[in-house]
Parts: sequence; structure tokens; C-alpha cells
Amino acid sequence: MDSLETSPEFEYISIDQFLDAGDEFNIQDTITTGIIFLTPHQESLVAKLMGALSIKSPDKIERLTNRMNRIESLAASIAQFPSLLERTNTTSSVRTPEALVDSLISYPEDGDTILHMPSKASMGKSFLIAKIHTFFSMYKLARDYTDLPEKEVKEYYEETVSMMFTLMAEDVYLNLLHDKTLEMSFRQRLATSLIILWEHRSDQNMSDIAPVLQSVWRARRTLAPAFGTMMGTSELIMVSMQADNAWGKFIKARLGDSDVSQALEEFLFGISYEQIGRLKEILKNQGVKSIGRDEVSSYLGERVKTDISLDYRDFYLLYTVRRDNARARQRLKVSGPKKTLEDHFIRFIMEAEQETQNNDRLAK
Repeated sequence: MDSLETSPEFEYISIDQFLDAGDEFNIQDTITTGIIFLTPHQESLVAKLMGALSIKSPDKIERLTNRMNRIESLAASIAQFPSLLERTNTTSSVRTPEALVDSLISYPEDGDTILHMPSKASMGKSFLIAKIHTFFSMYKLARDYTDLPEKEVKEYYEETVSMMFTLMAEDVYLNLLHDKTLEMSFRQRLATSLIILWEHRSDQNMSDIAPVLQSVWRARRTLAPAFGTMMGTSELIMVSMQADNAWGKFIKARLGDSDVSQALEEFLFGISYEQIGRLKEILKNQGVKSIGRDEVSSYLGERVKTDISLDYRDFYLLYTVRRDNARARQRLKVSGPKKTLEDHFIRFIMEAEQETQNNDRLAK
């Protein structure tokens, strides 16, 4: 994607339109800072862990220091690539942020677009994954080799999960960019958010969204779905009661949408729309009213993962299964949810934020 031309299908817009003066990343900050090695909060966590290890487990410090140095070197290498938010003379042409937005929106809907993406985007994803693994290792070090209070140890895991949601946000933005039912201005805003994520490997939108999705995931762990009716009504109420206010507003506003309700059912029960349909039919034919999670595989005649874990890797793994299934249904034009629950929720939050900003501008 180092060679881009503006398509006549889209109106040429300036990326500045989507970067308000009050945004965490304004255009000047973006150009001068590039990829973020560590946020201020992450720096404080690293310093705290180093201090705690020096007291109880000084032998662990050198290994952690070496790992952090490797991550920093990777960030420095990626930073050598041209900024995605500047006008850049590439090997064969000129690339502008506006042309990049245009190109993202006009990506083919099917297939893997990895070779269409800027090199900085692909390398940055590897950097973020390396950071996620590093902070998870730091969590285990804090838990097993320091005297830090449990509350402070938990901060390392929460930071790991937060970065995992940033990884997930990239997929969600790409999914929503291809939704032609969305207004062009909103898709342009999504593309801009994606470019900023690629530039910094940090995403300001997820700072509000991630804690809500994490709380829903935790609440889901306490559920005991009645695999029989497969309605999930009681589970939905429990999740909504334990989750953030934004989640309740989302449920109230969007549950009537069949794609949302089907995506929610997949999320709650941990099996696909197709498996849910088959299980309903099997239980109905056999006159079985309810079964437990551990019985689902035997009834379906295939191994399915319905156990619940708080491991961030399981969250992302199951998300990608639902994501891939949704993309396949969209491509094959078959019944079932065409988007994940995360797609729907992030869209809802971003649309609400855009509406608020528009109202604020009109009020001035």
C-alpha cells in the first residue's frame, strides 16, 4: 500500500476533520511521537516491578531488562518507517493520509488484505503482540516473585487485557469499514481511527470500551446457560446488571436487531449460530429440556469449547472464531450473524460519541 491513488468514488477529505483539538492524539503529536513504546502508565508499572524485584528477586531483573530492551529496539525499527499521518514520498509515488483513508474504505470485502496494508501496520501488530506477551510475563513475575499487594499485581494483568482489546479493535475497524450500510463520514472516521492505531499501536477509543467488554466477559463466566431453550434471557439480564451503563444502553437500543441478538447468543453460549440451531433441534427431538456445558460436545457429536476462562488469550481466541464465522456467512450469504457482538457494541459506542460531538458543534 505504499503506492496509493485517490479513487473518484470518494470525496477527498482532510484527515484533520477527524482529529479534534481535544483529542489525545492531535496531528502534531502524532507526527512527532510515532509509535508508542510505553505509555506513562506502562512506564510506571515497569518501574514499580523493577523496584519490587530488586528487593525480593533481583535475579529476575536482568532477564526482564533484556526483554524490554528488545521490545524498545523493535519499536525504534518500526519508527523508521514513514508516518502514516504525513504526506510521504514513497519509492514510487506520494502517499497521503487522505489517500490511505480512501484505500482502506475501498478494500475488497473478501480475502486477507495483509498485502494491501502498509508495512508499518503489519510490523506494528507484531510489536503489540510482543508487548502483550511481555506484560503478561510481568504479571506472573509480580504475582510469584514480589510482595506487591494483590491490587497492584492485578494492574499488570489489566494492562495486558487492555492491549489485547487494542489488537481486537484493529479487526473490528476493518470489519466495519466494509459495511456499506454505514454513512461514508462514519466509515472515514473508522479509517482514521485505524490509521492512528497503526501509527501509535495504541487506541484512544478502546480506553472506554475495553473495561465494559471485559466486565461482560467476566459476568459471562458466572452464567449457567440452560442449553435447552437456548433463549439466554436470564443470562442477558445478569450480564446487563453486572456490566457498565453503556452496555445497558446498547442492549436496550439494539437487542431488537436480529443480527445483534444472534451475535449475543453466540457470545453467551460459546458455540456458533449453526451449532445452536442443531443443538436446539437435537434436544427438542429427544425431549431433553436442559443440559450442562460439559454435555454439549456429546450431543453435537463434535468437540466444542464451552468452558469459561478469564484468560485474555481465550477471549481473543473465541472472538476470532466468531469473527471468522461471521465473515464466512457474509461472504456466502447464509443465515446467522454477519458481525460479532464486539463489532456491534463498538459501532454503537462510536456512533453515540459522534452524535454527541455533532450536537456539541451545533450548540456552539
